[in-house]
Amino acid sequence: MEAANAASERPVRVLIADDERLFVESVEALLHHDERVKVIGTATNGQDAVDLARALVPDVTLMDISMPVLDGIEAARRIRLELPDTGILILTGSSIAADVDRARQAGVAGFLTKDRIGTQLVGAILQVANR
Repeated sequence: MEAANAASERPVRVLIADDERLFVESVEALLHHDERVKVIGTATNGQDAVDLARALVPDVTLMDISMPVLDGIEAARRIRLELPDTGILILTGSSIAADVDRARQAGVAGFLTKDRIGTQLVGAILQVANR
């Protein structure tokens, strides 16, 4: 029972994928102050997100939709195919219905608009990790 308890106290391992460096740094700073989560890597395009997810096996990947090389929805689909236990949380500036539908079909666990990150991000990460 002690091993299970120790595992449940382990921080949620998070990968951040967004091509806006300042945004990534802001999210990292926000998460740095919460012991329940740990940023294990960052990616600046969708292909890097897939590659890093393979290498680091995060519990949750925070994914922007609009990224170079490979968009976030396709990157999410590939990560979910290879790492079905990794939850994907889309961080977006828009809630366009077509993007939401594509992302749901790709297997994302949830969405959070970027204007709500300051108040809802940690809770959303924990919710996705506990699915």
